[in-house]
Amino acid sequence: MKRIQRSADENDALQCCVLCKLSENSPDKYGEKITLRQHGLTVHYFCLLMSSGVYQRGQEDEGIHGFLVEDIKQEVRRSTRLRCGVCKKKGASVGCSIKSCRKKVHFPCGIKEEFVFQFTGLFPSFCRVHRPTQSLLSPVTTPLSCSVCLDPIEPVLSYSVLKCPCCHSSWFHRDCVQHQAYSAAMFFFKCTICSNKEQFQQEMLRMGIHIPERDASWELEENAYVELLQVYQHCDARKCSCCNGRQYSGRVGKWEIVRCTFCGSKGTHRKCSSLKLYEDRWACIDCRSVVNGDDALPRHHRSPQSGLKNDRSSRKRSSSIRSSLVCRRSSMLASSPREILRGLASQISLVPSIPVVMKGDGAFKAASKFLRHPNFTPYHGLAVRFTGDEQCHNNVSLRRFMRLLVNEIQNSTLFEGPENAKILTLDSQALRDDLYFDAGCLLALSLVHGGPPPCFLSRVLYRTLFHLPQDSPLTLQDLGNTLFAAKVKMIRDAESIEELKEAVLLASEYLEVAGCFRKVVSLSDKDALVEDMLNFHLVTRIHLPLQRFREGLKTLGLFDQIQSDPEAFSTLFCAPLHKISADSVANLFPVQFSDDEEKKTKETMMASFWRQYLLECEVGRSATSLEEVLIFATSVDVEPAVGFNPAPSMSFLHPVDSVDLLPQRQPEKNHLLLPVLPSYQLFKRHMEYAVCQLTVVQEASLSIS
Repeated sequence: MKRIQRSADENDALQCCVLCKLSENSPDKYGEKITLRQHGLTVHYFCLLMSSGVYQRGQEDEGIHGFLVEDIKQEVRRSTRLRCGVCKKKGASVGCSIKSCRKKVHFPCGIKEEFVFQFTGLFPSFCRVHRPTQSLLSPVTTPLSCSVCLDPIEPVLSYSVLKCPCCHSSWFHRDCVQHQAYSAAMFFFKCTICSNKEQFQQEMLRMGIHIPERDASWELEENAYVELLQVYQHCDARKCSCCNGRQYSGRVGKWEIVRCTFCGSKGTHRKCSSLKLYEDRWACIDCRSVVNGDDALPRHHRSPQSGLKNDRSSRKRSSSIRSSLVCRRSSMLASSPREILRGLASQISLVPSIPVVMKGDGAFKAASKFLRHPNFTPYHGLAVRFTGDEQCHNNVSLRRFMRLLVNEIQNSTLFEGPENAKILTLDSQALRDDLYFDAGCLLALSLVHGGPPPCFLSRVLYRTLFHLPQDSPLTLQDLGNTLFAAKVKMIRDAESIEELKEAVLLASEYLEVAGCFRKVVSLSDKDALVEDMLNFHLVTRIHLPLQRFREGLKTLGLFDQIQSDPEAFSTLFCAPLHKISADSVANLFPVQFSDDEEKKTKETMMASFWRQYLLECEVGRSATSLEEVLIFATSVDVEPAVGFNPAPSMSFLHPVDSVDLLPQRQPEKNHLLLPVLPSYQLFKRHMEYAVCQLTVVQEASLSIS
């Protein structure tokens, strides 16, 4: 009996961790519990990892993940002399990494005492006093809930409440985000709101969240994706005509089940949905409603609130939901911003179209009016009409309208700063009128409808807008030529403590509003002060305008597409427009020569006249500019972000006996017709006259409207 009792005691001892003396097996909390029976040794991996006196001296397959058995036993002997500051028992192997701090604990006791254990680098541990903390750099929006468990959460940063460092909108309980990290692991662990991965993981490691280096837990399950090998075989038609039942599917013919092209989770017999034998594409009622923009719910199931189509907020929410399927399909097929924009444009139905009347109050006001129209939807086309210009083709009017609209948004009070590096302003009236949302929505519509790229955002604003880490420190140049910039410059350029104090005093009102006003005691204080002021002005201050501008860009699913590859789209938003050249305009219009050799000879000479004329426009030896020539031919002064449709072209007119024939334009086709003339001087005079006449007419129509 004694021998049996001793064996049981040995088994119990073997089940306990030699460092923390606990037998609990909780991999997400204490790490993997590992037992080496030949050495009579059991240890929690995290207890071993965080112990202060042991290091990995072996290979990964030696001992316990590189911790040699002799080193582990030596650490056990060392820790038996140290008393835990929590449970008061000996064996405390974990100490605070701050050298002046003498606190020692067992690893489980450290969790209770709210120690922070960093699972990176040298795996340091920090006590309650010295542990890292997070800072709140942006206003808190309410109501708030944990973005993992969705329970209410108090927006006060603490050991048990953390937040995302990127979007500042994702708050969560420490236990919740640790469970998420343990499940998602390194390859899938990211912020649940902004989906940032790299910066989010770095911050979570800093705050003591363990991220396993393995596949996600759902990837490790046996037969995890076996259901993907199953093919849906069921007829979901309202009335199934097959005598063998809804489950029957023939290999070919009228009883073959065709699955939904979009979701693949619904099906129908060909005969039950009147599909021809050659038709392979079919959409179920749910997907058809999403793609076509109809309500997927039957009328008798609609709630009273669902009928309020005039409610602007519900329209904004439905915008991203309805476009998600189409956007997802387009992103799979497209590889460049231009192709993605064309995929988004495929959502737009040209019939019916929304009338837009351009009057003297400007394009931005005209556009804001149709945004607030009760029947507005971004999925309908726009029928633009300039007053006093009744005969203009709609595509031409639309391009011209979008060009004016983007220019007005760029120069509006919503933005400030250098011409090609604008930042958002804080305008309380614009916030009340929701103009920041309007600007974002209209820029999204412009890009998809063939407008010019809005290359006027600063890189700081663009990266903040799409939750990207700043690739360079904020500088004074990002502020532009503003009064605030002058105050910051005085502080930055102070060369003595007296000058610095004077500059701080002159800017005291700004500093108090920014929460940066503090006593300066040395000249080195100015760097941190300037950094805080720039961060407040460029990031924190514009939180609400930025949020509404971002919501507007979600129109037609544009924001989601940009966020999938923000660096590729940055050339459309924050890179200065490349000035067009004579070569670029010439290459834009391929020449369509006649088949007749005699005519082709004359046309070749005219093509050389055309190139010479463009060169003179480029160097300023002509009454017209290259931009005006491009407007003459296509009605836009820069190539649209979505590209020209149809592609530009050029052909020639052969007058019989007159040399007074002027160049002609077909902007709805992006086609230019040049007359065959005997000399370059005559050709240049006719080109200048035609282009200048159009410029005068368009300016007159704007003044009339």
